[in-house]
Amino acid sequence: MKGLIFLCCACSILVFTIINISVGPFTSGILDSNWGHANCEYLSYQHDKAKDNPSRTDDSIKYNEKWRLDRCNRIKGMHDMEYTSFIFDIVIGFVCGLLALLHYFELKKEFVPKTGIIGLCCGIIGFIFSFVYVILNGLVYTSYYDNANLYKRDSDGIFAEGKGSYFECKYFDSAENHRAYIAKYSDLIQKQYNYDEDLMESFTKSPVVGCKDLDPTYCDSEGKITKDTTHQNCQNLYVNNVEMGFENKDKSDRFLTTLLLSLFACLANIGLAIFGFLLYRTPGDF
Repeated sequence: MKGLIFLCCACSILVFTIINISVGPFTSGILDSNWGHANCEYLSYQHDKAKDNPSRTDDSIKYNEKWRLDRCNRIKGMHDMEYTSFIFDIVIGFVCGLLALLHYFELKKEFVPKTGIIGLCCGIIGFIFSFVYVILNGLVYTSYYDNANLYKRDSDGIFAEGKGSYFECKYFDSAENHRAYIAKYSDLIQKQYNYDEDLMESFTKSPVVGCKDLDPTYCDSEGKITKDTTHQNCQNLYVNNVEMGFENKDKSDRFLTTLLLSLFACLANIGLAIFGFLLYRTPGDF
C-alpha cells in the first residue's frame, strides 16, 4: 500500500508538471522570456539613489523606484523558478515513478530502501522549489501587469461614480500610486476585460455615450474628478475601450492554472517525501 501511494505521488507530480509546462506563462511564451536577463541590479542602484535624495517622499519612492525593483526581482525570480521547478519535478516524477513501478512488479525489491531515500530527498527539494514558485507566481499574478493602458473597471465598464459635484474614482489608493488604476493579471479573468457582447452594445447607448471620453489619469490626488459642463448629466464615467478577444482571460487562466497545479505538486512532493521515508524504514511494506 505504501509503495502504491509512493507511485501515485510520483505520477501526480509528473502529470501536473507536464500540464504546467504546456500552460506556464513563461514556458508557453505568453510572457517575455527576456525577463530572465533583466538588470535588477541597476534598478537597485536607482532605488538606493532615490532614498538618498532628501526631496523625495517615502510614497514617491515606494510607488516608483521600489515598485520597479520589486517587479523586476519577482518576475525574474518567477521566470527562473518556473523553469527550475518544472524541470526538477519532471525528473522527480519520472525517476521515482519508474523505480516505484519496478518495485511494484516485484523487480529489484532489494533497492526499496534506496528508493525510499531518493523519494525523501527529492520530495523535500521538489516541495521547496514548487512552493517558492507558487509564492512568486501569486505575487506577480496579483500585483503586476504588462499593459499599462488597460484600466480597471467594474462589470459595467465604470471606473468612477457620480457623487454630487464630482466623480469618485473607484480604484483610488493614494496620490502617488497611479498604478492602482491599472488592471493586474489577476483581474484579466473577469468578463469586462474580454469580449463581452452585452458590454459592447451598452457602450453605444445612453447613458454611456458621452460619459466615456475620460480615463483614470484624470483622477486627482484625492481620487476625484470634478464635474464639468460636458459631463454634468453623467451618473458615472466609463473606460473608453472594450476588448475584442479573449487573450486577457487566456493569460490570467495560465497564471492561475500553473499556480494551482504547482500547489498540488507541493502536496504530492510532501507525500513522496513522507512515503519515501516510510519505505526506507519498513521496505517490506512496499
